[in-house]
Amino acid sequence: MTRRGTGTSRVAVVGSANLDLVVTTPQLPRPGETMLGEGFRMVPGGKGANQAVAAARAGADCAFVGAVGDDDFGRTLRENLTSAGVDVRGLRELPGPSGVALIAVDASAENLIVVAPGANAGLADLDDADRATIAGADVLLTQLEVPLPAVTRAARWAHDAGTTVVLNAAPARQLPAELLDLVDLLVVNQHEAAVVAGRPESAEADGSLDALLALVPRVVLTLGARGAIYADRDGRRLAVAAPTIDAVDTTAAGDAFTGALAVAWAERAGPDTTGPDSTGALTDVLRWACAAGAACALRPGAGTALPTRTEIDALFATTYAGADR
Repeated sequence: MTRRGTGTSRVAVVGSANLDLVVTTPQLPRPGETMLGEGFRMVPGGKGANQAVAAARAGADCAFVGAVGDDDFGRTLRENLTSAGVDVRGLRELPGPSGVALIAVDASAENLIVVAPGANAGLADLDDADRATIAGADVLLTQLEVPLPAVTRAARWAHDAGTTVVLNAAPARQLPAELLDLVDLLVVNQHEAAVVAGRPESAEADGSLDALLALVPRVVLTLGARGAIYADRDGRRLAVAAPTIDAVDTTAAGDAFTGALAVAWAERAGPDTTGPDSTGALTDVLRWACAAGAACALRPGAGTALPTRTEIDALFATTYAGADR
């Protein structure tokens, strides 16, 4: 991967910040089942904060717009962002608790997550400073763990400023046309794709992609250890494989993928600024994002496992050297 021109990409993230309370367990519990865990740790997380840290570690100038509570968790979350080099001038401190995620991780690195939004639910009124941050970015990256009006307002400001809007539609829900009309690139896993498209989760990927392309111009469908698929309204469809690894914890792998994707998308944007303008460049973007997700899964934790650019580059090189584009 090489940077676009000589400048660093600028990524603005509007999203959540949570403290993850993580328990490791031999297997995930079934409904009504109590199970003894084997370990416990507290790790900074939240999709928004994770993706902001991922983007910063992947080489972007990254600014974060979000909210934490006036508690110890909030101070920990703020420090996690600043230590990664993320601009936190858009991070509010609100009365009450910060967001919390309860996470169980089993012996095969699969996870189960429940989120209590806390202060994230109070991110409703974005201001002129937030608008300037978004307008000054190459890419706006946002998710669905904060109120939908804030996501839509941020996307509108980005659209009006010519900033590329990347939406990671998680947690999954059906979305209003008002927001979908502003999205340049939708990033979803198979479950999220089914929910957003209004299709069965067992539906074929091609059918889900067709349904999503009726809503947005470009889609990346993530497939976990199997890689990712890109599709757009120009008829391009690309499937890339992920690096083969022995995963330790997949909790933030999707956030690492998405944060790195936003960085690579900005760095390899073509003359029209909407994204990579050649199939080879687009293939490299997807592979680099897959390398980021895989590198993250090699370590336990969420925010603490997100890889650096050097780590992504190394796994990208060893996995895809000599591969066809």
